[in-house]
Amino acid sequence: MLYNLFILFLSFGITDAIDIFLVAIMLYQLFKMVKGTAAVNVFIGLVFIYVVWIIVRALELKLLGSILGKFINVGVIAVMVVFQQEIRKFLLYIGSNEFIKNKNWKSIILFSNQSTIASRFALDADAIINACFSMSDTNTGALIIISRKSDLKFYVNTGEIIDSALTDKMLENIFYKNSPLHDGAVIIKDNRIIAARCVLPVTEKENFPSNFGMRHRAAVGLTETTDALAITVSEQTGSVSITINGEINSNLNRDKLRYLIEKNLKN
Repeated sequence: MLYNLFILFLSFGITDAIDIFLVAIMLYQLFKMVKGTAAVNVFIGLVFIYVVWIIVRALELKLLGSILGKFINVGVIAVMVVFQQEIRKFLLYIGSNEFIKNKNWKSIILFSNQSTIASRFALDADAIINACFSMSDTNTGALIIISRKSDLKFYVNTGEIIDSALTDKMLENIFYKNSPLHDGAVIIKDNRIIAARCVLPVTEKENFPSNFGMRHRAAVGLTETTDALAITVSEQTGSVSITINGEINSNLNRDKLRYLIEKNLKN
C-alpha cells in the first residue's frame, strides 16, 4: 500500500496540480455560497466523506471502499435534493448578465472575500429599534431582515434595490401603509438598507402557532436556512418580535430587542 502511494506521488505532474487547483476554486466558491446557511454542515460532511473515500481507495481497503462507493454513487441525487435552492441560485447567477460582466476575477482565483471588509460596519441598532416601536404604536406591519454571514443576494434580487442609509425615518416611510414598498421584507446589510419589498420563503412547520401571521412565517422560513436576524412588527397587535434560527422571541420591549440584536451580531 505504501508502495502504491509512493508511485502515485512520483507520477504527480503539472496537469494534476492544475486539476487540484481548479477543484479547490470550485469547492471554495460552493462553500461561500452555502456559508452561513444550514446547508454548510451538509456540504462539509459530503466533502469529508469524499476525501475519506479517496484515501480508502488509495489504501485498497476493498470492503470499506465498496460501501463508501455505493454512497458516493447515490450522492449526486442526494446533493440535488439537499442543495436544490443553492443549485438554482447558482444556475440563475451563471445565466445572468452579472456573471458575464463580473470583472473581479481576482477574488475568485485568489480566494479573497471583499465582503469581510464591508462586514466591519457597526449596525445602527437605535435606528431599527426606534422605527419598530414607532410602527408598533400605529400597528404598522413590518418585516426587517438583518444580514450576517449569509449571502441574501437571491432574496435581494426579488425586491426593489434601495441601497440607502439606515435611518428610522427611512424604515417608517418604506412600511407606511400607502407606500408601494410596504409589502414584503426590507434587507439590511453593512448598516445600509439594501432592498425593500423582498419575497422570502415561508416555513413549512405544521405546528406553527396560529396567532402569528405571514410576516412571522416568512421570518421563520428565512432564519431556518440562513443566519440572518428577522425583526417583525405585527399589524394586528403591534407586538415586536425577533426570529433567530427559526425561533420567535415575541412581545419584546426596547431593551430586550436591543440585547438580542447585539448578542447575536457578536456571534
